[in-house]
Amino acid sequence: MGARTFVVAGGTSGLGLEVARMLTSDHRVFVLGNVTDEVEATTSELDCAGMTCDVSSYDQVARAFADVTHRYGAVDGLAHCATRWAGGALEEMAPEALREAIEVNVLGTAYLLREALIRMRERGRGNIVVIGAMAVDKPRPGIPVYRATKNFGKSLVESLAQAEGSSGIKVMQIHPGPMHTRLQERVGAEFLDEVYAEPEQVAREVVRLLLLEPDDLYVSGQEVLRADGRW
Repeated sequence: MGARTFVVAGGTSGLGLEVARMLTSDHRVFVLGNVTDEVEATTSELDCAGMTCDVSSYDQVARAFADVTHRYGAVDGLAHCATRWAGGALEEMAPEALREAIEVNVLGTAYLLREALIRMRERGRGNIVVIGAMAVDKPRPGIPVYRATKNFGKSLVESLAQAEGSSGIKVMQIHPGPMHTRLQERVGAEFLDEVYAEPEQVAREVVRLLLLEPDDLYVSGQEVLRADGRW
């Protein structure tokens, strides 16, 4: 299909940065990050476009996708790598921390997928890859809010995949374990499993999914989704 246009949310650090780096050699990349200096540094390093965007703000997300469409005319793929850590017992978390986790991990996910799907449905094709977490598959002490907010994305992807069925639009997810990223530094060593992947290893799988052709089957790493949307 030649060069395509990809939006990478959370594309200024960790896994998102590795995904953006792998895509820029052959494709147009637009990174989203919530820190202006980091967005500027990333776009300069990778020679790509980008915008400061708080994904929990619908207006900012809509503005970013409008900019991408204005620049390139289409959105071929979205890698949603942005997330907000929320550790600790529920009763010990500050209300502000609760609100931020829900707004980024829940509302942010819905906003990003909404704007991507609107544009992909206009063309009848496109790939969306949402980065989840192994926490959604197995409860662990100390992360009830993080797990709950990440489960929203899992449920949303599954429902959207069912809705798209065997169309040319793929809505996929991958649930990586611990990685050496800035998020993991916030999480702490107690959640670093003995077996883990490096960000560039997971990024290769994300890129592979983003580059699937319209007639390829859905594949989401830990789980395989057949073309008709059923697990």
